[in-house]
Amino acid sequence: MASRSIAANCRKVVCIGRNYADHIKELHNARPKKPFFFLKPPSSILERGQGPVLRPRGVTLHYEVELALIMGRRVQDLRVDDEKGALDAIAGYAVGIDMTARDVQDEAKRKSLPWSMAKGFDTFLPLSRYIPKAAVPDPQDVELWLTVNGAQRQRDSTGLMLFGIPRVLSEISRVMRLEEGDVVLTGTPKGVGKVEVGDVMRAGVVVGGREVEEAGIEVGVEEKGGLYVFEET
Repeated sequence: MASRSIAANCRKVVCIGRNYADHIKELHNARPKKPFFFLKPPSSILERGQGPVLRPRGVTLHYEVELALIMGRRVQDLRVDDEKGALDAIAGYAVGIDMTARDVQDEAKRKSLPWSMAKGFDTFLPLSRYIPKAAVPDPQDVELWLTVNGAQRQRDSTGLMLFGIPRVLSEISRVMRLEEGDVVLTGTPKGVGKVEVGDVMRAGVVVGGREVEEAGIEVGVEEKGGLYVFEET
């Protein structure tokens, strides 16, 4: 699998929301009592070398760096205390940047509408190369980072997750089975913010004080053509 496209094997992308306390505070959101999740379409995946993130016209575009789990087998009704089962089900990892059309999302929330559109535009999930499982001995002890134009915006440990990976996979698998190749985004730490056309984002992970080579992302932002323009719903 390490030599194959992550997108080619992905049926769905499941994203955990509000999984870092300081990120919840910066967006003035309520802290969840248990993990909740939303979906991004596989068509939003932007793999290395496939070009820039495309900002739709009229959209306020935000970045959110996350550790991605690449599932290695089917998971259904996983027990919350089955830590070994959860970790054994992961084939490998990636770094993802969950791009969000923040104004689209904010309007949808105000009007109690679904906000799939805010997360689902093409190119809205830049992914690193596949990271072999052996490169990440403990996914709860990884330092995520992201810069914009060389300035650090996000840098925190996955140990700060409110809900750890076994709990996250358990909650998802009670609702929908996870399949081999599915991608699970585990939440973003504090520091999310806006990017403009012309900006360059870089992201990665540090494990044991060393950068993981496969985890590196470098992607620019360009204006999206086409017919879409953000307008009030």
